[in-house]
Amino acid sequence: MATTIRLKRMGAKKRAFYRLVVADTRSPRDGKFIEEIGFYDPTTEPATIKIDEEKAMKWLTSGAKPSDTAKSLFKKQGIMARFAEGRK
Repeated sequence: MATTIRLKRMGAKKRAFYRLVVADTRSPRDGKFIEEIGFYDPTTEPATIKIDEEKAMKWLTSGAKPSDTAKSLFKKQGIMARFAEGRK
């Protein structure tokens, strides 16, 4: 089963926040997911990003592909740098 790490949209109209989830690539954006690993709220100033690093590293090492937005959030939190160090 191919898995991705991506954002799931939550919240009201024009007041969106996102959960960072691990999901099967075939499931819809806001549909069924395997595990929640964090959240992102762009409406606050500054934007709130909270990611469980252990879970994120576990899924990255097991082959889950992050979406472009998830990858940029991981870079802001320093998770991608740690993941690259572990692969060497």
